[in-house]
Amino acid sequence: MEEKPCWKSLAVKTSHVLPPDTNAHGTLFGGVLMSHIDDVAAIAAVRHARKPVVTASTDSVDFLAPVKEGDSICLEAFVTWTHNTSMEVFIKAVTEDLLTGDRKVCTTAFSTFVAVDEEGSPSPVPPVYPESDQEKMLNEQAAERAKQRKERRKQSKELAERFGTGFPWDRE
Repeated sequence: MEEKPCWKSLAVKTSHVLPPDTNAHGTLFGGVLMSHIDDVAAIAAVRHARKPVVTASTDSVDFLAPVKEGDSICLEAFVTWTHNTSMEVFIKAVTEDLLTGDRKVCTTAFSTFVAVDEEGSPSPVPPVYPESDQEKMLNEQAAERAKQRKERRKQSKELAERFGTGFPWDRE
């Protein structure tokens, strides 16, 4: 498969923050922002792989600035790193006060997607290569993030086994 530059997978999504998407504080629900993140990241992953993808993980999502009702939210995502069948996608979300033009990065995140074939089995993806300094930095740090994800997934599986499907008050 032919290598592709990071920028070829760039996906951008802008939305107006309206009352149904906000909480009692007049700010965007975190879950709504997470949905936007998964959506734009999946588009970037499909754009890179040119195959269907499934979300394998989303790293911690830190809310750095509030997104207020009436603001816009603009998300940018692109593939930063690939490994066999998986792709790491970097997502940056910027909120803008549309009346003043004040803009702030409100969230950054990394998501991992796996390309799948017609049967839903993992499918190879083309390698990606960075060109800009920012892309190079993200690409160089990706192997360490992948290692941390692998450890976190192992811990998640251990918790799932320990807690099982029952409720804590089920004692039988």
